[in-house]
Amino acid sequence: MLKIFSDERKVEYANCEAADKPLVNPIDAETLSRVRAYRHERIRQKLIEHDCAAILLYDPLNIRYATDCSDMQVWTMHNASRYVIVCADGPTICFEYKNAMHLAEGLDKVDEVRPAVSWFYFGAGSLVAEKAKLWADEVADVVRQHGGGNMRLAVDKMEPEGVDALRALNIEIVEGQELTETARMIKSADEIEIMRWTIRVCEQGMWRMRENSVAGKSENEIWAELHYENIRNGGEWIETRLLAIGQRTNPWFQECSSHIGKDGDLLSFDTDLVGPYGYCSDISRSWTIGLVPPTDGQRRIYEFARSEIEHNMALIKPGMSFAEFSAKSKRIPSEYHDNRYSCAFHGVGLCDEYPAVPTHVDFEQGRGYPGRIEKGMVLCVESCTGLNDGPECVKLETQVLVGENGVEQLDNFPFEDW
Repeated sequence: MLKIFSDERKVEYANCEAADKPLVNPIDAETLSRVRAYRHERIRQKLIEHDCAAILLYDPLNIRYATDCSDMQVWTMHNASRYVIVCADGPTICFEYKNAMHLAEGLDKVDEVRPAVSWFYFGAGSLVAEKAKLWADEVADVVRQHGGGNMRLAVDKMEPEGVDALRALNIEIVEGQELTETARMIKSADEIEIMRWTIRVCEQGMWRMRENSVAGKSENEIWAELHYENIRNGGEWIETRLLAIGQRTNPWFQECSSHIGKDGDLLSFDTDLVGPYGYCSDISRSWTIGLVPPTDGQRRIYEFARSEIEHNMALIKPGMSFAEFSAKSKRIPSEYHDNRYSCAFHGVGLCDEYPAVPTHVDFEQGRGYPGRIEKGMVLCVESCTGLNDGPECVKLETQVLVGENGVEQLDNFPFEDW
């Protein structure tokens, strides 16, 4: 069963250490060292499984997973100024932005740090082709040195010019996202410990949001409370701006604005928070501005959303196929189809991760894919519920760990007792 609101929970927050100062970080250096070793080995295992000599990583989240090196994460998501090569039987080399090479030095699983050769247009201009050739020569040389004759190189993300440059050097490019997503899919006990810490930080921000959900405050002002708590506790960024009030909740996915709430308006949000050590807390709640009792219409959509979450949580077991889950999942009435969420559940780790299993409506229309739930996955179970062309939507989401016989709810922020 989901955790429901109580007066005790309110008192617990009011007396907690983070009411007026940051939380005390419980994560020690030994835990981080074990996490780095586990994640690095997961990547190498996938290289061996897929008969690849190495993997070339550009996605900063994959770089973080493999090396724990963090360097301007959001900026490098759209500026390809750094990359990493992890060899199946050889070194892990960080190619860093030239003025930030010190960030990778001394990390447990980084064997060498070199200056990156940047060839994206912003940095190279008309010299893209020339720079890409220099880059490809160095990458191919690493594969030749450490691949033992194997020229298969997995790549997670790369601009088109690089594909041609590597293939011209007899590199066989392998789709790398399958390797990274399936490596990241199964969490270690130490990863779960860090994830619990991130969720705790996130929930402190949610308490601040709840306290500030008063008439006259804008969506932006309330949303800023979550950012404040995340940043002061060592968190990193928030991937979306999904908070809306009143009629702006329907349809969902309107990002927060200067819109002002009034008493009784429904407030809904999705945290998408990347917190301490880069781990994600992705949970959603809805309540009313002023915390006033809901209308009958608000109560009705909230009750269905909660029942969908509870039903689908109870289904999840290791070994269950995605198709079986979909067939047994909560049936969404047609009056809620237009606002249904894009997935019934998805994986989460350093961000939203594999798998993503759509609702039964979409699965039946051929939008799902085969796969199985596995022990050690962390999943976010979702619901977005609002009448087609209705006034408001409820957004609920909980983060769970798949165990031997079912799931453990990792988040503790209560649901409304409506």
